[in-house]
Amino acid sequence: MNKTYSIKPSDITRTWYIIDADSELTLGRIAAEAAKLLLGKGKAQYSSHIDCGDYVIITNASKLKVTGKKLDHKSYYRHSGHPGGLTSRTLREQMDRDPSRVIELAVKGMLPANKLLTDRLKRLKVYIDNEHPHAPQSPVMLNLVKGKQDK
Repeated sequence: MNKTYSIKPSDITRTWYIIDADSELTLGRIAAEAAKLLLGKGKAQYSSHIDCGDYVIITNASKLKVTGKKLDHKSYYRHSGHPGGLTSRTLREQMDRDPSRVIELAVKGMLPANKLLTDRLKRLKVYIDNEHPHAPQSPVMLNLVKGKQDK
């Protein structure tokens, strides 16, 4: 009789990956790849109920590319909780203010909304320029070309 293998949290090994946002890929493609790595979908021992994803570092967030008229038409909303407290910003205003927040919100929207969401988002590190303090973890650089990854 064969037994079904179920991964334990102690068996998880996490790898560090770097994604450069200064590539030919757009915001959605970069966020989708980061969400896939945070979920651990590329691993053989993937299990949806256990957080088995990796760490993701996204650099050069200020050089992010978007297509069409999204810079002026895409809006980000937030509410203070008081009557009349709804404020909105366009993507252009948000990129001028904090470009790392744009990527964080895009990746958050691509992850499932469950109890594992906050732990997965803690493993996402976004930096505005090319500098990051994670060199001791020896991260692997992902070259994303037209949706394909080369290691």
